[in-house]
Amino acid sequence: MHTSTQANVARQTSFDPTRRAALVAGILYLITFASSIPAVFLLSPVLNNPNFIVSAGGGDQVRLGSLLDITNCLTALGTAVALYAVVKRQNQGFAIGFVASRVFEAAVLMVATMSILSIVTLQQPGATGAEASLLVNTQRTLIALRDWSFALGTGVPALNAVLLGWLLYTSRLVPRPIPVLGLIGAPMFASWLVGYILGITDGASAWHTIGVAPIFFWELSVGLWMAFKGFNRNAPIVAAAMAEANQQPAAATRAASTVAIGSKVGAA
Repeated sequence: MHTSTQANVARQTSFDPTRRAALVAGILYLITFASSIPAVFLLSPVLNNPNFIVSAGGGDQVRLGSLLDITNCLTALGTAVALYAVVKRQNQGFAIGFVASRVFEAAVLMVATMSILSIVTLQQPGATGAEASLLVNTQRTLIALRDWSFALGTGVPALNAVLLGWLLYTSRLVPRPIPVLGLIGAPMFASWLVGYILGITDGASAWHTIGVAPIFFWELSVGLWMAFKGFNRNAPIVAAAMAEANQQPAAATRAASTVAIGSKVGAA
């Protein structure tokens, strides 16, 4: 009986209620990479061919790329939902801000995806004359909308890095070099976005590459760490969550013991 009680206590004290949130968030972060990178290549027919809308073929490939972009939007929302219950213990305002920024990111990127799908829907191979000219101008307009939506949507991770990076850094949920990478990359990427809006740089510049690299590796590293390692159990908010989760089984055990003792006394 004593050995069984010790085993129960050991299981209770080792239970980490934040592990599932870390695992789900980590996997969703990794899915964003698995979906967004191939989507870039799948969308190339419509992005690189100004006459795609009056050409034959390529529609199915573009639809698949758009489906991957939609997956990326949904996983972005999922990471915020999965992490909110944990990081709100550190700072609820920043946690809500992180959720809001992820919602904004997904919404703007969804506009970009709808623009691409609209081109596929309007595709008319063999169109000529005024009709072809109108369609090509329509594609040009929708591509411009897609490019701006994509730039603004992919620029939001700079804000995400500030909010989530600060939460993870101050809470010590993951090794501090990981959120530091995001906190360093955020102003660099934000500066490129401002330059892009002002028309002094573009998406193919070295400025963009330098700005996006830290954000890329920040999101990849935090996703890998959460998926495979989970949160640091020595972090105060994890310790508090574990204590709260283990109080209920302990209370239930004490209540059961009391009932058992009372039954034995009554039987005697």
